Amino acid sequence: MKYVVIFFICFWPANLIAQIPDGFVSVQEIIDDIEIELRYFTSNNFVGKPIDGYHANKLVLTSGAARALKQVHEELQESNLCLRVYDGYRPQRAVNHFVLWAREITDTITKQRYYPDVQKSNLFNEGYIASRSGHSRGSTVDLTIIDGNTGEPLDMGSPYDFFGEISWVNYNGITEKQQKNRNLLQSLMLKHGFRNYPKEWWHFTLRNEPFPNTYFDFLIE
Repeated sequence: MKYVVIFFICFWPANLIAQIPDGFVSVQEIIDDIEIELRYFTSNNFVGKPIDGYHANKLVLTSGAARALKQVHEELQESNLCLRVYDGYRPQRAVNHFVLWAREITDTITKQRYYPDVQKSNLFNEGYIASRSGHSRGSTVDLTIIDGNTGEPLDMGSPYDFFGEISWVNYNGITEKQQKNRNLLQSLMLKHGFRNYPKEWWHFTLRNEPFPNTYFDFLIE
């Protein structure tokens, strides 16, 4: 008896393999030595738990934003400084997670650390939480500067994601050194094509972003 062996080769559609749409990149492929600490991939954030849509500590941005960020990173390295990125592209489902959390007024476990002087019921009115985020368009990034020798972040006067006036770019109640550190971050980001958000010293969006009206929801994985 003869047996016929048949081999099946399956070709998966490209969109099932590559989760990143055209126009986006994994930033590690552009800046191989950048430090990435996606806070929403962990419980170390104002919600207190991992956020929907973050399945990996992987920084994703539009190609243009990644290239501009590389210029900032390379200029900092001339002074033995580096970038640490806390967030980049953010799926819309993550923004929805924030909105649901903000509506749960009794959940105030992280209040003392992140918003001690703001009532949770006012987070929408004061612009700290919104139903849409520039991050979901893929060209917005949250970051700070770290010392190249120690890996410690420069003192910016307030922690990342702290909701309050002390985090505003032009807040005057910080030390001269803290203001100098903020000015360094602001000047380099603006020099290389980003614009800031006045209420968050860490938040920048690429000028002329490629998807100004599109809010994406693909997973980070």
